[in-house]
Amino acid sequence: MIDGIAPGPPLTHERYSTECHAPGATEWGQTVGVGPWTGPWPDDPRYDPELLREGDRRNVVDAYRYWRRDAVVAALDARRHPVHVAIENFGHDHNIGTVVRTANAFAVAEVHIVGRRRWNRRGAMVTDRYQHLRHHDDIADLLKHAAAAELTVVAVDNSPGALRLETATLPQHCLLLFGQEGPGLSAEARKGAAMTVSIAQFGSTRSINVGVAAGIAMHAWICQHADLGTAW
Repeated sequence: MIDGIAPGPPLTHERYSTECHAPGATEWGQTVGVGPWTGPWPDDPRYDPELLREGDRRNVVDAYRYWRRDAVVAALDARRHPVHVAIENFGHDHNIGTVVRTANAFAVAEVHIVGRRRWNRRGAMVTDRYQHLRHHDDIADLLKHAAAAELTVVAVDNSPGALRLETATLPQHCLLLFGQEGPGLSAEARKGAAMTVSIAQFGSTRSINVGVAAGIAMHAWICQHADLGTAW
């Protein structure tokens, strides 16, 4: 007791969540999404009548609630960053969904999938509906596209001679290139890259999951080039 004031109940996680922390734009809160629109419907073509009527349970930030998918994509196109991500898919890599979802979170311009067209979309959590994707049959086609788009190809691989990602300066207009889980980058991909960076590691494993590595590299680019004032 302080100055005759009896202490209140302990500040549990539940009390903190409900009393001290209002959910932000990217936080779920108690339920996933929102229910049907209450009150007069907005006179705005971006809004989807079905979502207004039934509710919006999609994995989107609050700014895009009840919006049609093409309206969300158009809004994202106005704020995408000039960084691209590519991943080799010669062995049906199950990490591609994670890479796509993270690319969407960082508003990456485009995700390039090299090799097989089919990939496991489960990890994308439906974000592939809002993320631009492009397929390339091989590394040669990817490198040709990067050259035409004036993108500097940056390989992310823990090979000898690689620069530390933590201290390297990433080009603003670049394509971050990742190999598949296990074999890593192909020899052709390593040869075609203008620079190679590696992620500092301190444990016993030789490498980290490619989905995790992609997230780290994308965030490194964000730290160097993005306007954090426009983040949600």
